[in-house]
Amino acid sequence: MRATFYEQQSANRRLSVLLMLSVALLLAALGFSIGFAYTGNEIGGVAFTLGALVLGLVLSIGSYYGGDKVVLAASGATEADPVRDQQLLNVVQEMSIAAGVPMPRVYLIDDTAPNAFATGRDPQHASVAITTGLLQKLDREALQGVIAHEMGHVRNLDIRFMLLIGVLVGGIALLSDMFLRSMMFGGAHRSRSRDNGGGGLQAIMMIVALVLAVLAPIAARLVQMSVSRQREYLADATSVELTRNPAGLERALAIIATDHEVLEVANRATQHLYIVNPIKKMEARASGLFTTHPPIADRIDRLRQLRAASPLSIDERAQLSSTE
Repeated sequence: MRATFYEQQSANRRLSVLLMLSVALLLAALGFSIGFAYTGNEIGGVAFTLGALVLGLVLSIGSYYGGDKVVLAASGATEADPVRDQQLLNVVQEMSIAAGVPMPRVYLIDDTAPNAFATGRDPQHASVAITTGLLQKLDREALQGVIAHEMGHVRNLDIRFMLLIGVLVGGIALLSDMFLRSMMFGGAHRSRSRDNGGGGLQAIMMIVALVLAVLAPIAARLVQMSVSRQREYLADATSVELTRNPAGLERALAIIATDHEVLEVANRATQHLYIVNPIKKMEARASGLFTTHPPIADRIDRLRQLRAASPLSIDERAQLSSTE
């Protein structure tokens, strides 16, 4: 059955929200169990949860307002020249008009590895960065697919959405770390010694809290990466909506994925921003546990489905996955 990009967008949005809610529930369970374990009552559990969430939100405000400037500076990005980079600017303007968002600031990264990313807290404060290698290795049709993908991230408010997920995951990490450190310094003994009426239930919640403190940060991080992958699928579908041409992005993804050049300025902190994971499988810094991007073969097959084309062959999938 042939899918439409509207159906893909709806499915990806629903799954993203469900995953976000699962992280929120995990934070609530961890906070409540820790608070109850220490205080012996429900009020303590609620207070611990809210405290972690507020602290995570405060720590994220600086990243929200200044994170894009840090990323662009760390990537060595310089603003595009209106004369030299006229074709690129024209494509970005075309896609911003199609997306119905303001023209973002356009930056170039002087690197022969083809890749691109978008950053910024909202469509009014967005930037798109493209490597010189991307301009050299893609034709206009494929370039349109990439730029439309990045404009999809801008229009879908993915930076803001991922920030919210980051706050929840950060709250879980903070709670877990504080609880485990307190256990090391005798916090469990002091909490049990208080006559607060918790009784056997408090002891059970202490065990639950210990288990969650170890497992919850790992689970939350995995869910965060899953959300990131769903937002990539969503941006792919948005690219097709804007260009009405799945083949352009399909070819671009294949070219970027099979290119063996290493993007030196990319790192673990910024890899999730790029259209294709810039950290290759053969690199020492690569890690398959917390994968930020969906498999390229799966993304291409979804695009091929939109134009009623047959899926990739086994050999084609193997070739695409060799560098992921």
